[in-house]
Amino acid sequence: MAIKKQFLKSKPVCKVTFTLPILEAEKAAVIGSFNEWDQKATPLKKLKNGSFKAIVDLEVSNSYEFRYIVDGTTYLNEEQADSFLWNDYAGAENSVITL
Repeated sequence: MAIKKQFLKSKPVCKVTFTLPILEAEKAAVIGSFNEWDQKATPLKKLKNGSFKAIVDLEVSNSYEFRYIVDGTTYLNEEQADSFLWNDYAGAENSVITL
């Protein structure tokens, strides 16, 4: 798993690349506070090598909680997240990205 941050000089936006190296999945998405936890809002595109990837524009000077969801049932955290935050509603930790 990986996160890449590319800060834009022209506006207060960061292009965040989410990469999920899962080979035996049909679909994956990144869900979080930036997309109202909507599984359909930010799907990850399956690449030829079997990994999944998406680029999301996020406003800087914010922190966002997120998780990956694989095949609609399995939730995963990002190992390279900036931090983790317990979520009582989910009963699990969420990944956090700080921009």
